[in-house]
Amino acid sequence: MTQAAEPQSIQQTHSGALTGDDIKVNVRRLAAEIRQKDLSPGFEGDRKLPQDVVEQLRAAGVFRMNMPRSWGGPEMTSMDQVEVIEELSRADGSVGWCSFIWCDSGLYSGYLDDSVARALYPRLDMAQSGWVYPAVPAERVPGGYRVSGRWIFGSGANHCDMLAAGVIETNHGQPVLDADGSPAWRILLAPRNSYTIEDTWYTTGLRGTGSNDYVANNLFVPHEHSFSFREPRRDGTLWARPDALLRKMSGVPLGIARDAIDSAIVMLETKSDRLTGVRYRDMTDVRRAIADAEALLSAARAYVFASLQTQWAKLERGATLTPKERADTVLSRQFAFQSGRKVTQMIYDTIGGAAVYAKNPFDRHLRDMTTACQHIVAQAKSIDGAGALLLGVDDGKTPML
Repeated sequence: MTQAAEPQSIQQTHSGALTGDDIKVNVRRLAAEIRQKDLSPGFEGDRKLPQDVVEQLRAAGVFRMNMPRSWGGPEMTSMDQVEVIEELSRADGSVGWCSFIWCDSGLYSGYLDDSVARALYPRLDMAQSGWVYPAVPAERVPGGYRVSGRWIFGSGANHCDMLAAGVIETNHGQPVLDADGSPAWRILLAPRNSYTIEDTWYTTGLRGTGSNDYVANNLFVPHEHSFSFREPRRDGTLWARPDALLRKMSGVPLGIARDAIDSAIVMLETKSDRLTGVRYRDMTDVRRAIADAEALLSAARAYVFASLQTQWAKLERGATLTPKERADTVLSRQFAFQSGRKVTQMIYDTIGGAAVYAKNPFDRHLRDMTTACQHIVAQAKSIDGAGALLLGVDDGKTPML
């Protein structure tokens, strides 16, 4: 039998508090360093981020973005978190992707009793990974749950401190039902070494995320180390709605697409047609492509921030979101991913043959966005619930809406 091990102790990175503005400054410096050193090829070859980059992210305060002010954390707004992930994704998509997941530690702590949360997350800068959607059954046993199973897409699991596992709660093999009749969805928390991480991450893009499968074998998790997104234990805007863990995702496509456009503009300053000698920047088709890409990305970014700002302002004052306001956060996120992929494809086509070479970032941009758009939040099926809300249909069974 496997017992959930004690949380690994992490050296406290900062002696004093970091504000959200401090973290933004740190991230800009770190992103510039990653970009300047051109570290992405190494990330892709290793299929995970190197430990030194992980520790730099930890030192910058990225993992503590959702830690509560009552603990000395910055409790950053969703909009500020998107900006942080956007900046890191401009430097490298895998860095941005892992970062938006690792900072879930503070969010999850708000769904636990405070004393339990402080024991599981004894440092502000602990990294959280894991697949939260219910993938396997977890049987009720005295004091907690016992579970065996496999979860996919464990982004950053090689470097995390805590791993989450989404389960359906069962009793004598039968699903336990919530008050609305839905199977009870819980998230189990255990240290990384409670699981076996399997080397499965051979992919088109986002190779540096190390999003491997992970497996539990007869793992016992105490009940107090589990939670439901329907039952926040902490007050505060970040815990007013459970979709907070998804809001910052938009920073990934916005950052990757931003770097694609900026990198193209730099290259096009000196690029000329080999046959005619005409500069690319003087070609009408090229100018239009850059203009179209900029307009599409700017529209996507504006929609993301407008929807988040509206949502945040209403949640902050305890107001009820309208169905359209709830739908907007979902639609803007999906639109950001789809627009990011379109922008990177437009830039790739505009650059032409040079885009295929690894020395240029355009191939990586396109591959990273192709893989990112396979996530459920980026796919067309993710907006079905938003469409239902706009049509006045709300069954109340999807907490992320």
